[in-house]
Amino acid sequence: MNKFKEFLKRKDIEFSAKRYGIDALGAMAQGLFASLLIGTILSTIGKQFSIDFLIEIGDFASAVKGSAMAIAIGYALKAPPLVLFSLATVGYASDTLGGAGGPLAVLIITIVAAELGKAVSKETKLDILITPIVTIVSGCALSMLCAPYIGKAASAVGNAIMWATELQPFFMGIIISAIVGIALTLPISSAAICAALGLTGLAGGAALAGCCAQMVGFAVMSFRENKWGGLVSQGLGTSMLQMGNIVKNPRIWIPPTLASMITGPIATCIFKLEMNGAAVSSGMGTCGLVGQIGVYTGWANDVASGAKEAITAFDWFGLVMISFVLPAILSVIFCEILRKIGWIKENDLKLGL
Repeated sequence: MNKFKEFLKRKDIEFSAKRYGIDALGAMAQGLFASLLIGTILSTIGKQFSIDFLIEIGDFASAVKGSAMAIAIGYALKAPPLVLFSLATVGYASDTLGGAGGPLAVLIITIVAAELGKAVSKETKLDILITPIVTIVSGCALSMLCAPYIGKAASAVGNAIMWATELQPFFMGIIISAIVGIALTLPISSAAICAALGLTGLAGGAALAGCCAQMVGFAVMSFRENKWGGLVSQGLGTSMLQMGNIVKNPRIWIPPTLASMITGPIATCIFKLEMNGAAVSSGMGTCGLVGQIGVYTGWANDVASGAKEAITAFDWFGLVMISFVLPAILSVIFCEILRKIGWIKENDLKLGL
């Protein structure tokens, strides 16, 4: 047993929730962002302004999302070069065969293939052959055996959530908004979770509301401590920057979370805000305005297909209110109440910028 542990340590193979649930998942979201999300943004711009080459570039970027996610995961797992490069094939296979649940299939299968590849890396004189073969064959074999079922399971869960949201938009709006928003601030990937479950429609709108509440909420309520740098870094970057402060004083998490529990059902019940763009956009909030671009992309696609007559002023009003106005107002109100009762003190929200 000791020899096996020493082998794992030498190969940097670590079976832990942090390595797989935080590092790998977070990296996967970056890979997804650098392929599908950027591709969707460029394609949308191209379609709106009739710029054909942007549409084509967007299609190229979106097409390699499986490979991009797998390589990003391999990088997070500290895979050596031959393993890392071989994961491009694994990611393509698992994403393609995983269907709507492709991102989850990529995550699970890539982790296994990467660790197997790491285990054999530089163990033989034929490393340049053995390592890629083990990585690619194991990953593709698992993709053929498991990816379709992983995809169906992820789709079933995602469909159940979306069905429940349609059935009970008020209560599910609260639950989804709060949970996905919290996931965005935690060192895990809300974007990857939404992509893996294929959260779109009203459920996607609720998820977006929760993410915006966390990002905009923290950005605005901490303005007195962090000024404009904090406003931009949190509002357009990530509320994860506050995790260190949350550990010190968990009560600072109350205002944006309460805000998300209010904006979620408003999004689903009043504005009927739906994410009909890429599912990953549901978990992006205001990060680079990807969430808002995703909603707009869905609107544009619905208009083009005839599912929606036109993009109305009420649509835009709802998007702005849920994304920016309500999170800012509600979070500040709740924060000031907690400041007055002493639950949040001066510099509790200070970032080391």
